[in-house]
Amino acid sequence: QVQLVESGGGLVQAGGSLRLSCAASGRTFSNYAMGWFRQAPGKEREFVAAISRSGRGIYYADSVKGRFTISRDNAENRVYLQMHSLKPEDTAVYYCTARAGTVVTTARSYDYWGQGTQVTVSS
Repeated sequence: QVQLVESGGGLVQAGGSLRLSCAASGRTFSNYAMGWFRQAPGKEREFVAAISRSGRGIYYADSVKGRFTISRDNAENRVYLQMHSLKPEDTAVYYCTARAGTVVTTARSYDYWGQGTQVTVSS
C-alpha cells in the first residue's frame, strides 16, 4: 500500500501561483511513477502531469504545458506541482497518484490516489 497526502491548495487570483506537494509513505517511493490529475465540478477527472520513477520522463497536458512544472524528490518521498499563470479554468480538486512501473497518463492505470486538495482561481 502507498499512502498519499496532498497539500498546498487554496484560493488564488488569476495570474497567481501555487505549489502543490504530495507526501508518499508505505513503500519505496522511487519504485513508483507519480501523477497529478484534477477534477472540476461536473467534469470528468483529467490528466495534468506525470513523472517517471527517475524523474527523467515528464509529461504534461496541453492545457498546462508551459505553466505547470512537476518534480519529485526521491530522498524526501515527495512529488510537487508548481503552478504559474493560473487561470479560472484551473479551478479543481487536484489529486496525487502513484503506480508501480512506467509512467503513464491515463487515470485508470494508477493504483493509489490521495484525498485531493482544492485549488480555486478567482477572476
